[in-house]
Amino acid sequence: MDTPNVPDGRPRPVEAAWVLTLAAVAAEAAVWVLGAFVVAPTGLDELTASLGARGAARQLALSGGVLAVLLAGWLAVGARMRAGHGWARVALTALGAAFLLFRIGDLGMSGAQPAAWAALAALPDLLAAAVVVPMYLPAARGYFPARARSRSREA
Repeated sequence: MDTPNVPDGRPRPVEAAWVLTLAAVAAEAAVWVLGAFVVAPTGLDELTASLGARGAARQLALSGGVLAVLLAGWLAVGARMRAGHGWARVALTALGAAFLLFRIGDLGMSGAQPAAWAALAALPDLLAAAVVVPMYLPAARGYFPARARSRSREA
């Protein structure tokens, strides 16, 4: 059974992967904001206790800036995948696997957290891993260049 394409010609699974990418990026940004300013003890509170108000503000600005750059890069790779670039599909696959391994291995070492916060904090990782699934469905495979697929088989 052939999956119909969306009006612009992309397979529906590719669009699903794009939407999941957008959701993962938005969730990552939301988790950062919640962790920094809302969920007690906030990152701001902890940084203020150790660095003072100015140091905390500087550290959060740096952290937020780095996160913004990384999220922009993630979106750029997602956009390349959406445009049919096989290398971007491979990069998102590696990113999804890394996020999932990070979460499973609990490499974040955030200490004891309330269950609800731990579940919410895991959402971006799970979404990043979920992006991989639709990109490799049969309806999406043909959208990516055969050269990228054959190169990944040779490795």
